[in-house]
Amino acid sequence: MRVLPACLLFTALSTSAVAQGQPNTILVLDGSGSMWGQIDGIAKITIAQQVIGDLLAGFPAEQGLGLTVYGHRTRGSCSDIETIVAPAPGTADQIIAAVNAIRPLGSTPMTDAVIAAAESLRYTEQAATVILVSDGIETCNPDPCAAARLLAETGIGFTTHVVGFDVSDPEALAQMQCLAGETGGQFLTAANAQELNLAMAAIVAEPARDPEPTLVAMTFTAVIGADRRVIDTAVVWEISGGDDVVPTFTGNPLALQLAEGAYAATAYHTAQEVSATAPFIAIGGGNTAVEIAFEDTAPSARIIAPAAAEAGSVVQVGWDGPDEGGDNIQIALPGESFYAYRYTASGNPVELQLPADPGSYELRYVLNDRDTIATTMIEVTPVLVGLTALAKAAAGSVIDVGWAGPNAAGDNIQIARPGGNYISYRYTASGNPVQLQIPAEPGAYELRYAFRDSQVIYTQPITVTEVAVALDAPASAPAGSVVSIGWTGPDADGDNVQVAEIGGRYLTYSYLRGGNPVDLQMPGIAGDYELRYSFRDSEVIHSQPITVTDVSARVIAPASVVAGAEVPVGWDGPAYAGDYLTISALGDSGYVTYRYIGAENPVILTAPSEPGAYEVRYILGQNVVTLATAPLRVTAP
Repeated sequence: MRVLPACLLFTALSTSAVAQGQPNTILVLDGSGSMWGQIDGIAKITIAQQVIGDLLAGFPAEQGLGLTVYGHRTRGSCSDIETIVAPAPGTADQIIAAVNAIRPLGSTPMTDAVIAAAESLRYTEQAATVILVSDGIETCNPDPCAAARLLAETGIGFTTHVVGFDVSDPEALAQMQCLAGETGGQFLTAANAQELNLAMAAIVAEPARDPEPTLVAMTFTAVIGADRRVIDTAVVWEISGGDDVVPTFTGNPLALQLAEGAYAATAYHTAQEVSATAPFIAIGGGNTAVEIAFEDTAPSARIIAPAAAEAGSVVQVGWDGPDEGGDNIQIALPGESFYAYRYTASGNPVELQLPADPGSYELRYVLNDRDTIATTMIEVTPVLVGLTALAKAAAGSVIDVGWAGPNAAGDNIQIARPGGNYISYRYTASGNPVQLQIPAEPGAYELRYAFRDSQVIYTQPITVTEVAVALDAPASAPAGSVVSIGWTGPDADGDNVQVAEIGGRYLTYSYLRGGNPVDLQMPGIAGDYELRYSFRDSEVIHSQPITVTDVSARVIAPASVVAGAEVPVGWDGPAYAGDYLTISALGDSGYVTYRYIGAENPVILTAPSEPGAYEVRYILGQNVVTLATAPLRVTAP
């Protein structure tokens, strides 16, 4: 049996793909992380690089071609799309080099990449062709079919040809078929390097000039059941005519352009592992739709599980069934939606989370996440749930809370106002008892046992009693000084004392951590401020006023020095840690040179190398406030 020449099957495709003298074709290549997957020990990106390099090595210079890549620069980004080579004649070597430099990394925004390529081709102004090579499912655009339909409707002779490289996911195959079908393009699949080479060669092959065959656009559809539903799982097609055979294709519906003649279409329904064949005639003006029908089969499954298990526990459920993509094991009340599920792909048996509420439930085997094909009952028995804690606790304290319950993943102990959102919590996985932070505000609260962080299955009341909160500090303090602040309060983790603008954000702070008093630095600018006690660094539970007073300083320096000379500067000021002296140009907030103030007096600075008018400044380190200045003229040597 011989293979039909690619030029015969894809004359119309190749003519549009490489029309001479028209820079109207872009190759869109998948650069997502899945392209590191291997076929026969070789990464798919390496195979693609070799195939494209061989294909374009002798590519005619007068034929226009461009390159767009996606998923090659940023991990997890749906906007990682780049037209690396603009469509133009003579770009083959540039494209080969760009493809060889690709290092797969990110997501699969293949639909948006096709749109970007179409826009680069000005598809609304002239005929344009995009050739997409991808190995995975669309991860960004929710509706590739709608996007392809819009491109076809708004474009002038716009076509997308798609090569699915090592793709077995039915949803991904359907998306690729739709991108091609909606724009009148071809959808080919390739499982290895040889098939990718054949598929790419078929798309970009030079058309057979003499004789030019008459092509008929045919559509092949596989349906199932009395209601003739279009099969939405993988369908593999083989089109043969006499001693000739067309390479196999995957897709449903499948669109092909065939030379006129008598053929037979064989559809392989991979999910049921059955096939059917129908003869047809391809002739211009005749029937162009071929439909092959399959009968429904009733898939069966079994479930093996305990007859009873404790509420909130995790049970093992064995299963025997089709194990198709999307098959899962569920638990639910009879006739209601599922409570929890696990895909069969995760193993056999699967581990299934039981509800916290006792009762009679059913376990289900669900085919393709749609049809329940097996069930069995399981009795969920009650589990002891309770909390052991003080009836009263001081505001801001940390208490031990003992617990009994399912201890499922995500279970936690909470404190909250009755009927309100939780204020603090601890996961049961941290131990028994857990240490729970009590709120700073006194009043009536409740302790809760939260099952899987989503369902409160037990509560009991607790009273939070008032704790005195106060600060012992002077009514005023010099700007930039460090003040000793005594305090009374919860001393919870994260508690701190702050100084802040009245009603504004804090300016400086000091954590308590059991130290009493604590040292707190005042702002460098005089004015009225407030001291605060901040509970757990999130809630101000006490404040009181404090006035920050001015501080003064003096600097004594020569009136004139030679450029680059040493300048002795005497000073008088608060001498806080971080205070420093500078030589600065007049009107400039920065400095030319500086020295921190310590025990040295005078301080030796170095004069600027440029002559001119300067000034010596005493700078308060806190808030960078200039306390004193003295003029300085720098003369030429």
